[in-house]
Amino acid sequence: MGPSVQGSGRSVVTIGVYDGVHRGHQRVVERAVAIAGERGLRSVAVTFEPHPDEVVSPGSHPPRLTNHRRRAELLAGLGVDEVDVVEFTLELSRTSPADFAQSVLAERLRAAVVVVGEDFVFGHGASGDVDTLRTLGDKYDFAVEAVPTLDSISSTAIRERLVAGDVEAAAAALGRPHRVEGVVVRGYQRGRQLGFPTANVETPAHTAIPADGVYAGWLECVPVANLPALYEGERWPAAISVGTNPTFEGVPRTVEAYALDRDDLELYGVHVAVEFAARLRANTRFDSIEELIQQIHADVAAARRLTRPA
Repeated sequence: MGPSVQGSGRSVVTIGVYDGVHRGHQRVVERAVAIAGERGLRSVAVTFEPHPDEVVSPGSHPPRLTNHRRRAELLAGLGVDEVDVVEFTLELSRTSPADFAQSVLAERLRAAVVVVGEDFVFGHGASGDVDTLRTLGDKYDFAVEAVPTLDSISSTAIRERLVAGDVEAAAAALGRPHRVEGVVVRGYQRGRQLGFPTANVETPAHTAIPADGVYAGWLECVPVANLPALYEGERWPAAISVGTNPTFEGVPRTVEAYALDRDDLELYGVHVAVEFAARLRANTRFDSIEELIQQIHADVAAARRLTRPA
């Protein structure tokens, strides 16, 4: 488990997988922060890694909207004093709601208030719900507040929008553009040969990647320990390709981003984030390289329009 706050007084705790830290999650976390401020207590956001589904039923891991580093960063950005990333194990999955409330909430985190979404479930087999938590709160001396969910906003619904390529709807639910992260690796370098050098991003397993197609968005260099820190924090408008590149008879599915008007970047080995603003078109097989280049010029022009500052 992550660091404990024992010895630092009681806390206001919020718990969830929080994949995506979407607008519904934000309401819950912001409510916990507000209560902590009102009571002069420490706020703690508890989340889990790996995803509980993968531990309980290996192979069922849903596509991940945020990696654990990004999730912690987003939660911290909402004002919590501490993000506690708990290692989710089979042993933890078998913990009863009562044992979880006693050992984690009451004893380790010294919760005075626990803030969760109204659909919150916990404990072995998801056998505990908000009513269970309230009963246990009476026993272990913590209050419970359940925050109403936002209609149609859920991590599952966002994943469905990404599968459909609707990155704008995903962004509306997230409160920001969806992003994927990874290290830039050498690809076939066809973009460079065509005059549009792309960063070929190797994404981790279980990453939620939008549907195949061409998108407008941004490419950003994200500092990560033990990797080159070139262009740290720089962010460029980009044209993004997701898919197998049908004009060249198909290759493994890739995410490639061309930083608009930049042919001087050396990004191999750099950790980057690709953010998706809008889908421009589906992937198409072109009969000639000339047709492909003409279309790329059109895609770049469209990407430039859509990413231009307001």
